[in-house]
Amino acid sequence: MKNLLTRPISEVISENPIVEKYHKMWPFIKPYWFRALLGLTLAIPVGALDSAIALFMKYYTDDILVAKNATFATYIPWLIIGFVLVQSAMTYAETYLNSWVGNKITLDVRKKLFRKLMTMSSAYFDTVDSGHIMMRYNNDADAACNGLINNLRLLITRVFSSVTLIFVLLYNSWQLTLIAVGAFAIAGGLIVIVKRTLEELVRDSIVVGSVAMRAYNEAFNGNRTIAAYNLQGDQENRFDKLMYSIFRINMRMVKHTGWLSPVMHFIVSLGLALVFWVSSDMIVKGTITGGTFTSFVTALIMLYSPVKSMGNKYVEIKKAFLAIDRIFEIFALRPEIVESENAKEMSELTKEVRYEHVSFEYHTGVEVLRDINLTVPVGSTVALVGNSGGGKSTVVSLLPRFYDVTKGAITIDGVNIKDISRRSLRDHMAVVFQDNFLFTGTIRENILIGRPGATEEDLRQAVKNAHLEEFLSTLEKGINTELGERGLTLSGGQRQRVAIARAFIRNASIVILDEATSALDNKSEAVVQKALDNLMKNRTVFVIAHRLSTVVNADKIVVLNEGHIVEEGTHEELLKVPNGAYAALYNAQFKK
Repeated sequence: MKNLLTRPISEVISENPIVEKYHKMWPFIKPYWFRALLGLTLAIPVGALDSAIALFMKYYTDDILVAKNATFATYIPWLIIGFVLVQSAMTYAETYLNSWVGNKITLDVRKKLFRKLMTMSSAYFDTVDSGHIMMRYNNDADAACNGLINNLRLLITRVFSSVTLIFVLLYNSWQLTLIAVGAFAIAGGLIVIVKRTLEELVRDSIVVGSVAMRAYNEAFNGNRTIAAYNLQGDQENRFDKLMYSIFRINMRMVKHTGWLSPVMHFIVSLGLALVFWVSSDMIVKGTITGGTFTSFVTALIMLYSPVKSMGNKYVEIKKAFLAIDRIFEIFALRPEIVESENAKEMSELTKEVRYEHVSFEYHTGVEVLRDINLTVPVGSTVALVGNSGGGKSTVVSLLPRFYDVTKGAITIDGVNIKDISRRSLRDHMAVVFQDNFLFTGTIRENILIGRPGATEEDLRQAVKNAHLEEFLSTLEKGINTELGERGLTLSGGQRQRVAIARAFIRNASIVILDEATSALDNKSEAVVQKALDNLMKNRTVFVIAHRLSTVVNADKIVVLNEGHIVEEGTHEELLKVPNGAYAALYNAQFKK
């Protein structure tokens, strides 16, 4: 076996799960190390003072109950008051400091996790659900950090309490101490039996917990669909099955670990019984005094109390350790969209946007786009049309690097967009989606997301060009009206115009309109289309549209089918193509 001093520190750490977890968390603990150390140091006397109670019982029994020492009796109330005051003050200080450190570390971990979440690409969000995000990015931070500090505090308190209590036991009787510690060791060893099963159950409970969170999120966001299709019963049945799964996991947890505490209690009781049996003979023979016996039993009971709950504590510690592992799994994730080391800052678009032999796969081996070649001169409007699933949205999603191309390249003024910093690339783009997301806050705040440093005049112009003035005049607080979650208090057309105002104020040279009017009625579409016409002036525009009436004036219309370009040209040119794909789409929409 290698000598411990010559082995790599990583190897030594990996063999000790407690050391490993605290080693991982050290960067988060380091800024608060002094308070953490002070709080944990206070746990030492808090634990050690337990032994004072047990030791006190020896002299109380021998000097007062037996010897009737009146002088000593007069000091007892003051000793008790002083002892309680000291221990209470230390306990409060210890609790406050450790809670402060635990919450600070939790705060820092959550902030880092959220920043990590902000770096993840669209492909990541395509593969995870809201329940997963809540559990992994929020709940795990609390379970790991507060659990880390609390468990360390508890460990230190218990260790020093146990050590000092064992000294009290030895001070009173080494023979009885051997019996007591033997029972303690047997009870603690039972945890090894359930270790592997417990890890699996804890992991399963976390997975099911994230699914439960997703169910609540879907019930909230999908409430109108549930009501419209009378899906209450279906949702209730699905939720009942989920809750039954949670019930089964919880019962398996009880089945495999619930016996720990009672079995430990039984072993402890056997130890106590053996201690009483042996000590009774020792008292009769005068080997120990009544005070010695009382002190020993008090220390023994105080020592065994945490042992009886050790099974439950082990479950909590295991959950904290697993949460730490899951947090660092997230930290280890690599975003699919990686910034170039020598990324350039993008200036204004002056020449063209070009797709050069671009292919793309969401899943390996399944091409969504194949050999796309497309040139869009500055200041022109290109419309992407075609059947659903043809790849139109994918084409425009590649431009702001929501995804990276699998083959080929996209260039802006001859520079590959992979060589442009993502921030500056996206700063020169404004996107209006079919279903634009509005954040909780005011209409003003949602518009200024486009350019936080915009002036009041910029804001006024954006509102005017987006045809929002008339609507805002009907609101009591106007542009300062608070929106509910996702802006659902607004109509579809109103939400679109807020999003268009957001795009206006961004003043970007490239505009992407991803089916911005497809979900609107005719009246709302007419107003929104006027706003879009204003937005498209003097800009390079990519338009995705199902309604061909909105793109007949585009400088170029590109028809995509099954991931490749089948036709491109102006509206008039494409209508003249014999048996053309665009002509077929146009005639299907406008035939009587």
